[in-house]
Amino acid sequence: MGLRILIVDDEKAVRAALGRLLATRKEWQVVGEAADGAEAIGMARDLQPDIVIMDITMPEMNGLDATPEIKRALPAAEVLIFTQHDSTQMVRQAQSAGASGYLLKSQAHWLVTAVEAMGQHKPFFQGRNLPQRE
Repeated sequence: MGLRILIVDDEKAVRAALGRLLATRKEWQVVGEAADGAEAIGMARDLQPDIVIMDITMPEMNGLDATPEIKRALPAAEVLIFTQHDSTQMVRQAQSAGASGYLLKSQAHWLVTAVEAMGQHKPFFQGRNLPQRE
């Protein structure tokens, strides 16, 4: 069975681009899109995704606040933080919130690899301030 993915980003264009990229894998299904963390929590509960691709900076509720709520509701779901914030402190905060992946938007070419890893419940952390994957 394929992966069910929820995309969370306040930018509609980013959500659309991610949806197109993820649609290249027939076994993956984007089950929903949310524009902020509060909406993401409700959608995650309703849609039961395997993976949540989560931005950090959003109105209403940011991704770091939404992540632990999603993990409480869906402990088996993996959260991949997909952000422009390239800082070790932000990565630590994401991990503390329950995220098992971190990817910079500027390195979106790693997205498919990140989703593959998370689909196997393996962590994926990629950023300029982090050790680079080979």
